[in-house]
Amino acid sequence: MTPCTTSRTPTWRPTTDERTLSTSQQLPEVQMENDGMYECHVGVYDRGSRDKVILASGSIDLVVIVPPKSISVVAANSPAPFSRYKAQNFTLVCIVTGAKPAPVVYFRRDGELIDVVPTTQSSSPAGDQSKGSAKDKTRAASQAGLRTPQVLPSRDLDDTKVQKSQPLVEQEGKLARLDQDGPAGPGPGRGGGSELNTEPTSEVIPETVVSREFPRWVQSSDPLYYFQHRQQATGDGTMEVRALLTWSLNPQLDNEALFSCEVNHPALSMPMQAEVTLAAPRGPRLTVTPSRATVGDTVRITVQGFQLGPSASDVFPEPMYTWTRVGGHLLDGREEHEGRELILDRVPAELNGSMFRCTAQNPLGSTDTHTRLIVFENPRQKKGKQYTAMDEAASQRSLTLLYMLLLLRLTRELT
Repeated sequence: MTPCTTSRTPTWRPTTDERTLSTSQQLPEVQMENDGMYECHVGVYDRGSRDKVILASGSIDLVVIVPPKSISVVAANSPAPFSRYKAQNFTLVCIVTGAKPAPVVYFRRDGELIDVVPTTQSSSPAGDQSKGSAKDKTRAASQAGLRTPQVLPSRDLDDTKVQKSQPLVEQEGKLARLDQDGPAGPGPGRGGGSELNTEPTSEVIPETVVSREFPRWVQSSDPLYYFQHRQQATGDGTMEVRALLTWSLNPQLDNEALFSCEVNHPALSMPMQAEVTLAAPRGPRLTVTPSRATVGDTVRITVQGFQLGPSASDVFPEPMYTWTRVGGHLLDGREEHEGRELILDRVPAELNGSMFRCTAQNPLGSTDTHTRLIVFENPRQKKGKQYTAMDEAASQRSLTLLYMLLLLRLTRELT
């Protein structure tokens, strides 16, 4: 009897029965490439004829399961603006990579399992404000079961905000439609321009003013959570899973809410988890570099962080940053600049005393921070101007003396 052969080099093991010969294939550290079909072929000689061989074979399918390599939670369509006048659909995306087979993904809020409504997969993520007519978007929102909040004018609006918000409320018919393109609503009241003080001051005057935006609508009832599950095979044989959780965001209730995405998989002894805390931007901390700016310097105003609550460690989703100059344009002539940092290249003395506004906003809220720029005179430039004036005066005296000498010589020759 010929021994059994497998698709890989076997490891022979003796047995107590002389008529039985066994072979085994040992895989001490199973890898993804070990997944597949394994066959064992056996050849038996017939007693009647030594040349005749009876062949037999067997196979087994080895399935290698791979635990997820990474899990993360991101916000769809981020960064996104904050609207005080209409509710917005918000989508959390849980991304799980490197698993085989595809894992089971579910969401929790503040530790409690979320009861979700399954939805069919669509070409674009839920909450995506794509182009289209208002009628189509209203129909899509009603089919998804999204709630329509009621707009209620607030009494704590100041005069400037009332003038801006009242026409918008009347135009919308006191109903804000979900998932509809349009302006994000007027921002906070902008102060009027003030006269620029070109004279340098003797000390730096720190001035930071923070204002907070609150929504002007209320949620009619508890939102419904809609769930989508998408999976795609990758080149190495593993699966990438994207789970989407969509609901009508309520900043007053969802701010500082803890959402977690958990994964169950046969290769895991306990669920794998990633969590985020929804947080609105609050109390931005601005830094000005250099701290004592002089004429001709390059000044950088940067958002270093925010004042967060006890449960939040970072602002999530990522805010949008918009810079403006109160009462005028920016140094390059633009009305506003987007980004975490504002760079003023070769600041002139005319910017001394200018007020700059930074607006940070995400779907949960908006906040404004103002800082005043103090520009001092540059001693080197002043000294250089004095030297230039002295050089010009010396040149004028030399030319006058040369002209007098030439005139005197010409007079002597004529006489």
